[in-house]
Amino acid sequence: MSHKRIPKRKAAIAVGSVAALGAAALLLPHANASQTDAKDATPKTLKSADASSLASLIASQLGDAFGGAYWDASKQQVIVNVVGNNSNVVNTVEKAGAVPRSVNNSLSTLKTAAKTLKSDATIPGTAWSIDPKTNQVQVTADSTVTGAKWAKLTSTVDSLGSGVATVKKSAGTFKTFVSGGDAIFAQTDAGGVRCSLGFNVTASDGAPAFLTAGHCGVAAKQWSDSQNGQPIATVDQATFPGAGDFSLVKYDDPATQTASEVNVGNGKTVQITQAADATVGQQVLRMGSTTGLHDGSVTGLDATVNFQSETDPNGVDTVTGLIQTDVCAEAGDSGGSLFTQDGSAIGLTSGGSGDCTVGGETFFQPVTTALQATGATLGAGAGDASAAATDPAATDPAATDPAATDPAATDPAATDPAATDPAATDPAASDPAAGDESGTGSDENSTGMDAGSGLVTSTP
Repeated sequence: MSHKRIPKRKAAIAVGSVAALGAAALLLPHANASQTDAKDATPKTLKSADASSLASLIASQLGDAFGGAYWDASKQQVIVNVVGNNSNVVNTVEKAGAVPRSVNNSLSTLKTAAKTLKSDATIPGTAWSIDPKTNQVQVTADSTVTGAKWAKLTSTVDSLGSGVATVKKSAGTFKTFVSGGDAIFAQTDAGGVRCSLGFNVTASDGAPAFLTAGHCGVAAKQWSDSQNGQPIATVDQATFPGAGDFSLVKYDDPATQTASEVNVGNGKTVQITQAADATVGQQVLRMGSTTGLHDGSVTGLDATVNFQSETDPNGVDTVTGLIQTDVCAEAGDSGGSLFTQDGSAIGLTSGGSGDCTVGGETFFQPVTTALQATGATLGAGAGDASAAATDPAATDPAATDPAATDPAATDPAATDPAATDPAATDPAASDPAAGDESGTGSDENSTGMDAGSGLVTSTP
């Protein structure tokens, strides 16, 4: 794959988003908000990234009558669930530019049900999230939940009442995606670990830093941009398990210059311009160091996941407040970027079940929550990384450096199938190192990392 290079003193791990992805099938339609007058009952057409703001505004006005909201991708409209037949409530929704939909369960009812599940059914291998499309709590159990555990889970769901929650089985097991891939590296007493970087940020003290998964920050304190290289960044804050799965990692060199972008492979980047809350139905893109670029949609919010503890065979690591999606992920993708086509940072890869061959459920830490908790702000660190906006070579080295052209043109194994085929299978099929979960992959060289890893390294 091609490698992006910047001067040695400016070496940094890249993140973020806005040049063309070169994958039209993955790009969301650019639907501008309509000019509908707020007094007109005609529903507005919105970008998916704007749906969350409108839903939040309406929720604050409806109170207990609010049953959640989601984005209808086909019509590019916000659908708002309304409990009861109060015409004033319906008018409020319509005047705001959304589409009212009558349901039985309020959002507060669904949140209460989720609390009951947490207190009575915190079982390793289970997860639940609020799905406004079905107006229910969707409960998922992986393949390890059998016998008495399954009976306990289903009886708890039944106790919530008719039409409040449903439960389904998932293939595979819920796990964090901490090993494998090519991205950020750390050494521990138990061996090497690898994760993916999420988004570059500026810490509250002005230091350049980045966000990644909390379980990565708990696993190791210092991180490198090469498998056996010297550490370049140190964990400042880490949350896992508990109320989230996120880490703030500061670059050791305060002069490190970063870019607010996501490297999506093949010399392409997407500029990240803002952080935004997720909305059910929203189409999203995920970039990870193992499986590259994949797309999908948000399927649930405020998800709780009960991972089997990696340190206690009889324990459970419960994480709350996550985003649930149908985007695939695999080992090594932990911490990677979940974002939208138009440059909104949405989440950090936490864990899930399945893989990019059979699919599965994947959970993400909301970026907005991580920023608020750490005090960081989204965007470039110490240096001004604006060169990417004006220098074509900053986003596509092939534009000015023939030597930097994408070797995929002559090396089929170097291609990133996810860039052109949303259903692309695990790159390990053509690149054994990409699927190596042992932390001993041999695809490193002296000039830097695989372009799909989200890394920018210094020239020797």
